[in-house]
Amino acid sequence: MDNNVYQVYEDEIQALEEEIQLLTEKYEDIQHESTFFSEEEILKSIKSFQREMQGESKGHESPSDLKAQLESLEADLSFLMKLTGFQFTSHSKKTLEKTGERTVQKHRLSGNCYSLSFQLEFQLLEMQSKEKVSAVITDLSIILESGEDSDVSKFVSSVEEQGNLVTFFRSLSTYAEWYEHRRRTFLHFK
Repeated sequence: MDNNVYQVYEDEIQALEEEIQLLTEKYEDIQHESTFFSEEEILKSIKSFQREMQGESKGHESPSDLKAQLESLEADLSFLMKLTGFQFTSHSKKTLEKTGERTVQKHRLSGNCYSLSFQLEFQLLEMQSKEKVSAVITDLSIILESGEDSDVSKFVSSVEEQGNLVTFFRSLSTYAEWYEHRRRTFLHFK
């Protein structure tokens, strides 16, 4: 009976390792696209992989090693969310044009940074030469929950004109953090 229990655990471990290997390969394939998916899509994908992996087996890691890896990844994700304040809720991508050297995609992205909600819509133009890939953001449109502040509106307009998402995310993180502090302070005095 003990051998059967161990065999069941070994089979499960091997199935999980195979699943990890397939997920790693898939991640490497789509890493170039830098696509964010909604939680619903992620859960569907995980369930799909779990169904595919049941019955297949291969690997040598113990359940405690896998659990430790999972806990480590969850801690890393939690740390990044606390550090930046960003939580992406949805992303959609539509390819508008694709030729040998040129790809145009339309992206829609929404999420929260601390207590501020935001939505982005932009086109990403990727041009590939023999040695280099370049990407340009065009038609950037930003909707920010805290649009009543004229300085924020000016900043958003400036970022939209420049098409600079890095500046937007860096500045939004800082602004949203202090916006949250101000909101909590004013609630305290009410």
